[in-house]
Amino acid sequence: MEYKQLGHSGLKVSRIILGCMGFGDPSLDTYNANKWALGIDEARPILKQALEAGITTFDTANSYSLGASEEIVGKVLFELTRRDDVILATKVFFPMGSGPKDAGLSRAALFAQVEQSLKRLKTDYIDLYQIHRYDPNTPIEETLEALHDLVKSGKVRYIGASSMYAWQFVQAQYVADLHGWTRFVSMQDHYNLLMREEEREMLPFCLDQGIGVIPWSPLARGLLTHEWNAQTKRSATDQFTKALYSKAEEANQQIVETVRTIAQERQVPMAQIALAWLLQKEAVTAPIVGATKPQHLTDAVAAVDLKLSDEEIRRLEAPYIP
Repeated sequence: MEYKQLGHSGLKVSRIILGCMGFGDPSLDTYNANKWALGIDEARPILKQALEAGITTFDTANSYSLGASEEIVGKVLFELTRRDDVILATKVFFPMGSGPKDAGLSRAALFAQVEQSLKRLKTDYIDLYQIHRYDPNTPIEETLEALHDLVKSGKVRYIGASSMYAWQFVQAQYVADLHGWTRFVSMQDHYNLLMREEEREMLPFCLDQGIGVIPWSPLARGLLTHEWNAQTKRSATDQFTKALYSKAEEANQQIVETVRTIAQERQVPMAQIALAWLLQKEAVTAPIVGATKPQHLTDAVAAVDLKLSDEEIRRLEAPYIP
């Protein structure tokens, strides 16, 4: 495993971050519960394998299975390793209930939700606390001052952001600088071979400002790991995948076929090709890779050492349609 500074911060993360959305309670009937999620007994060997592979950084969110993901990560990780040997990242924004402090990025919600995440994660601090989305109903000044206060309290070490328009992220960093508050050190955005819109504004801004980029869905929710029409348990139940990638299906199918062809030429699984492409992007610090099977982790770790040629990269990128 390789390790890299998260942007210009002093935080060093593993070049593969284990995404923990796939851990939780599949029986929950809510928008943020995944029918293909692993319970604690199934998640334990995956987390153990990740640690043994040198992965130090684990990303979850309070909303994943309504807190069940955080509970699994907190319980299992600290059965297996010391707190100081791992980087815990979690997120806040989406509804956790119907109360006035259960959603969004108000000062009240942030202070309430961080306490719940700390309890579920069985820790007294979070390494990277990320806003899961931009909150249009709360002044950005209120959100940033509250996050700054959480950092100063010691409950949060660094703050990060996730998917939003580039102008919103620029605005947030400007407001933080204007008031002397803590800056976001990272952007967790949607970036993979099938979705490259972040190359226009977000990635250049992050490069210019020294902000670490830790993309979510680097394998397009599994679409980049198998033939286009292959059926899996996840593809049969994951409606979000269809919403994200249905608008350019012909181009996406060509990209997936190119990944398959290069994988055959290299004699490696498709996932390694897709992740190697991402890891060679200058702006990218580390992709967040979800794993629900041992092979998922094996492929992710192997991708760190796989270097694609300029010609292979050109072939992979050629079919893309905005």
